[in-house]
Formats: sequence, C-alpha cells, structure tokens
Amino acid sequence: MSAALEKAGIGNAFDGAMRFAENPSLISRSHFARYLVESGVCRDVRSVFESYLVPGRPGYVDHRWATLADSVGWVLGAGGIAAVAHPGRYKLNSRDMRRFLAEFKDLGGQAIEVMSGSHTPENVGTFGRLANEYGFLASRGSDFHGPGESYIDLGKLPPLPDGLKPVWEAF
Repeated sequence: MSAALEKAGIGNAFDGAMRFAENPSLISRSHFARYLVESGVCRDVRSVFESYLVPGRPGYVDHRWATLADSVGWVLGAGGIAAVAHPGRYKLNSRDMRRFLAEFKDLGGQAIEVMSGSHTPENVGTFGRLANEYGFLASRGSDFHGPGESYIDLGKLPPLPDGLKPVWEAF
C-alpha cells in the first residue's frame, strides 16, 4: 500500500501510518487514511477511502480473505463466539445471504451483528428476523474507528430491538 501511494505521489505513507498504529503488527488501511488526512492529501477519512483505498484507486492493495471455515474455526478454537459482522455491507441477495448464514451456523457460528453504524433501519429489521430464525445471538456495534471517521460515534447507537438475545449475555 505504501509503495502504491508513493507511485501516486504521496511520500512517507508507511512511516506516517505507523505513527497511528498502536501495535505495529496490526497496521491497517485506517492508519494510512489518518496519515493522508493529517498530511492534507484528503479532507477526511471517508474521502481517503473513496479516492485512494478502494478497488481501482491508486492506494488499493488486493487482499485475500480467510475461508469461512477457517475464520469460524479460529474464533471457536480461541474460545470466542463467532459472529457475522455488519452483514448489511455484504453484496448478497436474500437467497445467498440465507445460504451464507446456514453455512456459518453449520460451521459453529453463533451470532450476527443486527445493528451496526452502517445498517439502515430496514437492515436492522431484516437481520433481527434472521437472528431469530437461525437461533443466533445478536450483537450491535458502531464500527467506530475514531471521532469523525465512523458512521456513528461511540454511545450513539440505539439498543437492540426487543426479542433478541444479546451476545454479551453469553459471557
């Protein structure tokens, strides 16, 4: 990513991003985005992603996802509860979402994020119904990355809809 940004005329991107990474082993696109805002390349983090860090833009680097089986296995193996995060962002039609959730459940998946900072009210209703249908615990999260960088600030997300069992009750 740093080399791609360098080719686009943005120098010191790696060192700049590292200043925002508390753990140097976990540097991410968000750290590069904060550096591009700090250096005046973009006005805010959202515009960094739109202009540099998505497919077809100069700072985008393709990444490989772990398989669903591996991901769920790692979470369960570490003693965690496997949850589907912000499913409203997935580009799946209703049939494919159901197929995905059935496979997730068969692999040992136990929860779904019903409410996310990026979910519409319609998404919340849909994923609440799916949580009940599949017997999933429900989670909620703002996907907070920093003030002014997220869809919704910490503490501003509404509560889960009634009738759902929150994932935190499993702890």
